[in-house]
Amino acid sequence: MLEKLESAAPDALLALIKLHAADDRADKIDLGVGVYRTGQGDTPVFAAIKAAERKLVEDQTSKAYLGPEGDMGFVEALMPYVFGAGDPTMHGRIEGMQTTGGTGAVRLAAALARTAGVTKVHLGVPSWPNHAQILADLDLEVAEFDHACADGTANLDAVLAAIAGAGEGEAVLLHGCCHNPTGIDYTPEQWAAIAHGFADGKALPIIDVAYQGLGHGMEEDAAGLRTVLAAVPEALVAYSCDKNFGLYRDRVGAFYVMADEGSRLPAIMSNAAALARANWSMPPDHGAAAVRLILRDDKLTAQWLDELERMRSRMRQVRERLATAGTVGNVDLAPLGEQNGLFSMLPLSKEQIQRLRDDHAIYMAGSGRINVAGLTQGNIDKFVEALGDVAG
Repeated sequence: MLEKLESAAPDALLALIKLHAADDRADKIDLGVGVYRTGQGDTPVFAAIKAAERKLVEDQTSKAYLGPEGDMGFVEALMPYVFGAGDPTMHGRIEGMQTTGGTGAVRLAAALARTAGVTKVHLGVPSWPNHAQILADLDLEVAEFDHACADGTANLDAVLAAIAGAGEGEAVLLHGCCHNPTGIDYTPEQWAAIAHGFADGKALPIIDVAYQGLGHGMEEDAAGLRTVLAAVPEALVAYSCDKNFGLYRDRVGAFYVMADEGSRLPAIMSNAAALARANWSMPPDHGAAAVRLILRDDKLTAQWLDELERMRSRMRQVRERLATAGTVGNVDLAPLGEQNGLFSMLPLSKEQIQRLRDDHAIYMAGSGRINVAGLTQGNIDKFVEALGDVAG
């Protein structure tokens, strides 16, 4: 039967990684891979993670199974940072579980929504490509709306129309902060309008928080999520620690449910646990255990937050430098200074992107998405000059 299978389309980003690795030009620039890089081009292990891992080696006494919920100490320690220090359970209405990265959390959120009767998910585009793939794999209908306006701001009218138009059995999936791939986030005023729209409508909010702390700060980046949760009876939240703890390959994520009443949570979470059991049985423990140790140790927490601040500051400096370049060729870089996180989109054609690769050894996704962390003080001038060459 396996002979019936045809070749699946290759992942474009993985192909780009191979092309960049094979390029022997010394001044090549990688703006494609979605990981943080230092000014020296490295993606280091956080010092706080190293310290937590040493404690794990010394103190961990067993690697027996934990079950589909994973490390609940990790899940609970993370909650004040996501939902606020005052009452992170929202009076007993929020409960969570560990997942296999943020991707596993999105998958579990979508699968649980489908089990609860959701058949259609409204998704702002462009979005993280795996959002649509996950929803399609679960046989959920996807209704697209425009996330961004041509001037580099969020399209509030489009998301409000999607929320208002969603009926019973429909959900709206939003990015909590540092939108991938555009870097365009909703303002506090826009989040308030979005929360009001959810409160008045029937759509189930699904909020993907993959980059908390990489925009303006841990509290600031969670403000939109908290605004929505304060206004609605129920919501699903997917969370990733891959970026803000640098745990990409350890696959550390969490999934949270907010119910209209705490008494409903046992039934809801039993369904989530069953879905997780059928997918990955239990998530990998090592990275989550390290995060738990950090968040339960004041010294390690301070060290982690300091490292995160340095990451955020470097990316903000790169964005400000790009913004000061203004219009380069026919590309206006000024909006990048107001955007957040790792990514932004440049309005370049496939031909222009190919020229950047062929003529200037600059590698970026075919969609025009760039990872600003791939730019440094040593190569940013080259990038701006090359952009002027192909977009002039």
